[in-house]
Amino acid sequence: MLKMQQNLSKTFLAILALPATALGFALSVQISALSWILTTQYGLAIHDIGLVWAAGPIAGIFGQVIIGALSDRVWLWNGRRRPFMLIGGTIAALMLLALPNIDVISSAMGFEGIVGVALVVVLSLDFAINVGFNPTRSIIADVTPDGVDRTRGYTWMQTVSGTFGVGAYAIGAVWGNYVLIYVSVVLVLLFSIIPPLFIEEPRTLESPEEAQSASKTSLLGVLNNIQPLWGFLAYDIYAMSLRIAGIEHDHWYAEIVCGILTIVLVVKALLAKEQSSDNAANHLVGFRQVLAAHSFSWIGIHTTFVFLFVYLNSIMSGVDDIQIGKITSMAFLILNAVGAALPVLVLEPMTEKIGRVRTHTICLAIMAAGYVALYFFGATTMGLYVLMAVVGVGWASIISLPFAIISQKADKAEMGLFMGLFNLSVVLPQLVVSLGISLAASRADDLRIIFVISAIALTLSALSWTRVREE
Repeated sequence: MLKMQQNLSKTFLAILALPATALGFALSVQISALSWILTTQYGLAIHDIGLVWAAGPIAGIFGQVIIGALSDRVWLWNGRRRPFMLIGGTIAALMLLALPNIDVISSAMGFEGIVGVALVVVLSLDFAINVGFNPTRSIIADVTPDGVDRTRGYTWMQTVSGTFGVGAYAIGAVWGNYVLIYVSVVLVLLFSIIPPLFIEEPRTLESPEEAQSASKTSLLGVLNNIQPLWGFLAYDIYAMSLRIAGIEHDHWYAEIVCGILTIVLVVKALLAKEQSSDNAANHLVGFRQVLAAHSFSWIGIHTTFVFLFVYLNSIMSGVDDIQIGKITSMAFLILNAVGAALPVLVLEPMTEKIGRVRTHTICLAIMAAGYVALYFFGATTMGLYVLMAVVGVGWASIISLPFAIISQKADKAEMGLFMGLFNLSVVLPQLVVSLGISLAASRADDLRIIFVISAIALTLSALSWTRVREE
């Protein structure tokens, strides 16, 4: 083991963050360029864009859970997480290369439609990101002790990843999305292959006997663990079935039913108390509460990722698509600049004083206020930029602190599995955005509705986090 790893030096924490940075950079490129390419280069309608975006969450549902469970049990190339980081990063780089060439691929394969090929490329890209993302997060828990050092690991992950994310949006804003895509191919490949060579993984992971019974990899076991997300899952299956069958409807009965089911299950999870002497059962209660609280935050932020360009395109008449693409990239640059700066400089010191959960709750409340302000003042470029900085406070916390919190609720020997299950609180709400909110947005007269949806979702998330107990 290298001395920098033994001491958990800042250099090691930065290196430890680079594999997650590679895949985060790929995700930043997707957020910045995907809707822009699908709209401007291929002429897809808003509901088709939502369908293409749905490919990512679908990949996450299967990729992160399955790969997470596998990475807990395999040992290959002197690592448990290393093989998946190498493979995921390589495939992600290749799919990024394919992104601006979807029409070429479609013509070469003899397909007339673009949507099908776009779905395959985006699905492959997202599956590759999910193959690597879970291990890059789990390895931080593997090599850091719980407590302050674990929080440092995840805040450094977000700071390094967020800094490069800022670079991604800067490239898109200054030189355009095509340059951004080709730069990302090189960075994703390098950061996925080289840093894991400097990280020594533990050959065995400690598994507390009392926690083993809470970890089940069967379908019923997985469904039991993610009970607060059943409403999201039910709606996703329903809505995806309609989209595949090509069925359109004018009513919202299913949405209302699934919404009520979600509220009931989330409230049930949040009101549950850890009264049992069984630590495994107590961990499950806490794990479900984190799932319930975290899911709403991703409804809010993913709505911004998918529809911000579409919103700007609707209000900026006379501005060409390339310029709107640069404005969108600059907005996301600001979001990620704040997201990169705050974790180490502000959030980590705050967690030592008031705890991780309370810090995260405050950040989400600020984010909700930012979305309310965007509804009223987001129509101007300057107003958009300033308020995206406010929203960035919550973004900084969303992609750093919950990972440290969830690591307390999981058996260390099955961290990959539980990180995968935790990711369902991200991808299932993302699918709701892609399948349900995209339909509502396409029928709305005023696309500022996306900020209303985000504000409500972040408010619900902040309120839900007040019920999560800090260990």
